[in-house]
Amino acid sequence: MSGEKRRPPADADAESARGLAQMEGYLLWNAEVEQARRLARRFTDQLPWLTTAQREDVERVYTAERTAESRAVLTRIAARALQLRGEYTDRYRRLRARCVAAAVVCAGAAGGACGVVGYLAR
Repeated sequence: MSGEKRRPPADADAESARGLAQMEGYLLWNAEVEQARRLARRFTDQLPWLTTAQREDVERVYTAERTAESRAVLTRIAARALQLRGEYTDRYRRLRARCVAAAVVCAGAAGGACGVVGYLAR
């Protein structure tokens, strides 16, 4: 070996998952851009009086506006998803604490009941 440290499999799995998520995002974004181009072409097809240069300009502007709007929407969705993740994580922690407290109380009550029954059985 040339002095390289081997990473534990957990790091490799996390890195693979991150890479797959990036690839998925890349493919989804390219699909969104292609959809914007298709919509731009459909829009300019409704304007037969445009010259070729005008048609290209309109398609370029339409595509740019559509992708900018898509980016803004995706940014808002991502921010909201992070906010919801925080809220649900907090709720889960509180619920878990309540469940543990309830289990401790139930175990204490059961232990106390067993103690009382044992004391009365003497």
